[in-house]
Amino acid sequence: MANEFLQLEGEIIKVIKTIFDPEIPVNIYDLGLIYEIDVNDEGKARVVMTLTSPNCPVAESLPEEVHEKVAAIDGITSVDLNLTFDPPWTKDMLSEEALLELGLL
Repeated sequence: MANEFLQLEGEIIKVIKTIFDPEIPVNIYDLGLIYEIDVNDEGKARVVMTLTSPNCPVAESLPEEVHEKVAAIDGITSVDLNLTFDPPWTKDMLSEEALLELGLL
């Protein structure tokens, strides 16, 4: 059973890695915008995410896209998406892959 939830969390990560910030050519997972992903035993997903800034031009559409794509995953029964700015996003949250893509490594 626990393996099933880890598998669903892995599927969520795969889906989130297909979502890109329109201003930065890196997916939002590798940008470090996803703070937490949990799936309970009923298939309810909880995603905590942030944006690069509160004034981000995609502040409304990006969380909506995450919600829709996660909700479409087989085995997910509902999605609770929480947008937070605590802690605020910084470049330190970029993955190694993102740093390479942006030429920062």
